[in-house]
Amino acid sequence: MDKKSLNTLEFPKILDQLAEYTAFSASRTLVRALRPTNDLALAQERLDRTSEACRLLSEYADISVGGARDVRPQAELAARGGVLSPEELLNIKGTLISGRDLFRFFEKLPLEIPNLLAICANLAPPEGLIEAISQVLSDKGEVEDRASQALGEIRNNLKRANDRITHTLTRMINDPSTARMLQEAIITKRSDRYVIPIKSEYKSRMKCVVQDQSSSGATLFVEPLPVVDLNNDRISLTAAEKEEVHRILTELSRKIGEWVREIQEIVRTLASLDLSLACAKYALELNAVEPILVPFSDNKSEIPDPIIKFLNARHPLLDPKTVVPTDIVLEKGTHALIITGPNTGGKTISLKTAGLLVIMAHCGLHIPARSGSQTCVFKDVFADIGDEQSIEQSLSTFSGHVTNIVQILKKAGRDTLVLLDELGAGTDPQEGSALARAILTFLMRRQTPALIATHYPELKAFAHSADGVLNASVEFDAQSLRPTYRLLIGIPGRSNALAIAKRLGISEEIIQDARGMIDPDNLQADDLLNEIHHQLEQARKDHTQAEALRMDVEIEKEDLQARLGGIEEERMQLLEDARRQAGKEAEKLYAEIDALRKEAAGATVSSQVKKDLRKKWIH
Repeated sequence: MDKKSLNTLEFPKILDQLAEYTAFSASRTLVRALRPTNDLALAQERLDRTSEACRLLSEYADISVGGARDVRPQAELAARGGVLSPEELLNIKGTLISGRDLFRFFEKLPLEIPNLLAICANLAPPEGLIEAISQVLSDKGEVEDRASQALGEIRNNLKRANDRITHTLTRMINDPSTARMLQEAIITKRSDRYVIPIKSEYKSRMKCVVQDQSSSGATLFVEPLPVVDLNNDRISLTAAEKEEVHRILTELSRKIGEWVREIQEIVRTLASLDLSLACAKYALELNAVEPILVPFSDNKSEIPDPIIKFLNARHPLLDPKTVVPTDIVLEKGTHALIITGPNTGGKTISLKTAGLLVIMAHCGLHIPARSGSQTCVFKDVFADIGDEQSIEQSLSTFSGHVTNIVQILKKAGRDTLVLLDELGAGTDPQEGSALARAILTFLMRRQTPALIATHYPELKAFAHSADGVLNASVEFDAQSLRPTYRLLIGIPGRSNALAIAKRLGISEEIIQDARGMIDPDNLQADDLLNEIHHQLEQARKDHTQAEALRMDVEIEKEDLQARLGGIEEERMQLLEDARRQAGKEAEKLYAEIDALRKEAAGATVSSQVKKDLRKKWIH
């Protein structure tokens, strides 16, 4: 999409915010490279990944790419025969472990997230590579003794050599004949050789090699002859150890290089997954929703309905605690909105909000709006917003805008979105208004969706009479002298200059003189708009009250349903208790009958008594 328009709409700032949610450099690189696509399938796939990541985070809030690093340069270096440092090898190990753990996690995941599962199918690390690094390096990056048999033997010999040296020197400094020569009874190192410090005047009394001296010359650091050969052996073993460590790291780096493609793929996969998680975290932070994407039909006479429908839309870069949600809708039959209203009233914010939300949807980002919001998948988005003055080109503000608009009009079509701020401003009002209407007419002939902010009253009249064009306005509270930032579609903006001037202290006499200089028809139109806005505000208040009452009724309804449910539950419990009690009584009665039968069967009674008993139990 148009790079200049992306900058105009401050899309790079969206990427800056998104990048803050990434876990490592490879995914941050993907964020910086993220651009809106005009391919419906790709845009929908991106949105699906973000939605799946949102569901994943709702169930597993702590999921992340862990200790992943972008180790692709190190893997490429190893493939070219380079030897990696222990730190670089540990970074590769951490990245492989992150991929392995996530692969196992997603393998057992019960959630239906097919797009993320498809991404993570390539996370399994090369078999045995993690173990190979662990065999060589400790978690602190030290080469382990077990890395090779030769290294283990060398280090054992080195330990014994160190022990022999320290034992010999310890015996010497504890010897009374030597102790009096010492500046201090310690063993230290100079030039990687073990030495002891003696007073300089005793140099001729001890057979030794001087390795260093103090700055004053009073102390000499000497290597007694009995440890010279021992030090030589130790240094030789130390060199052998370094050579073996280098050989081991070289061999391990060679193994890394053999799997360079697989390691690169794992890093790419981790970055893609982290990007989806970052998009989800950003969506949760913005309280955003997945927009519905609508394609443009190949039939040029068939227009999507609506082209744009952003409900309770919020500018993503404004403080969510103070930003005022608004509806921005291009319904069927409407190609352009002419947005009017006072300066600082929110016209520019409305344009930028619409443009940014379209771009975010094309990037696969959820948008800060209400569920059910939708947008067409535009081929491109063009924006001419702000001061286009160019010192380098010696262009005025007007010339800068026109130069930009010329390029936009060359590319504008039925499947592009055009955003124009203060169209025709910066020149003679009459000519500027005529040019604005001509440009709008040109866009309408091409059926180009457009949002246009203007001060010109002629464009209000044009929108009222032209097919496919609709007036809209940003509200302004003349009492508080503050904009409400709500976009009112279908109603042009009213003039507030005199009302504002009066509120700020301009005398009534001047206000009346000014009113007398205005065309009566314009005053009548303004008065009518004032009345419409007043009625709208009253209707909004009534709607708010009605909504509050509806909520109260819903709460009362839920309370009654809960109470009725409790009564029904209590009734069922009583019936169950009664059934249980009746069952116990019946069991008791059956037991008594059985006992009487047994008693009667064993007794000698007259036939008359038996007849009486039969009648009793039968009845």
